[in-house]
Amino acid sequence: MGSTTSGPHGKPRGVLRRRIDQFVREVVKFGAVGGAGLLVNLAVFNLVRHVTDLQVVRASVIATVVAIAFNYVGFRYFTYRDRDKSGRTKEMSLFLLFSAVGLVIENGVLYTATYGFDWDSPLQSNIFKFLGIGIATLFRFWSYRTWVFRALPARAAVARAESFLETESAHPPALTGGAVKRSTAPYERH
Repeated sequence: MGSTTSGPHGKPRGVLRRRIDQFVREVVKFGAVGGAGLLVNLAVFNLVRHVTDLQVVRASVIATVVAIAFNYVGFRYFTYRDRDKSGRTKEMSLFLLFSAVGLVIENGVLYTATYGFDWDSPLQSNIFKFLGIGIATLFRFWSYRTWVFRALPARAAVARAESFLETESAHPPALTGGAVKRSTAPYERH
């Protein structure tokens, strides 16, 4: 019936299933933030395009930068909130580096359509802006999950969880007047 002992490579099927489930959840969260970022990007692009006399690609670059800032907040605090937070400077540097590459990919598609093929109507600009975003999103997903928002090694995650549980069990919250109050005394090792 439903054996969970081992798969073709000797790994338990439950482990493989858990990894697939985690990956699917990550893709869904990335898509939610990315979808909101897409709306921000296209809204800012069309607003800048209609309110100013900036050229198409310059308006697109401004919109992309606004979307990058929006997306960082969403990725850090929603999609990858469980990932390593120890090196924020390195994380931000890598995020900006890979976002800049994505910006070049995204706007390179628009630039090629606009100046290479003279496709510059508002509809054509939006189509190629959207296409560029799609191609850049594939790159961003790979680079962010691989380099920027790195998963904690399994042993480190378990150690953090165990130390948290030890600390909580050694110093349970004190009830005071119906409210939970935590001790501010330094934690002691037992």
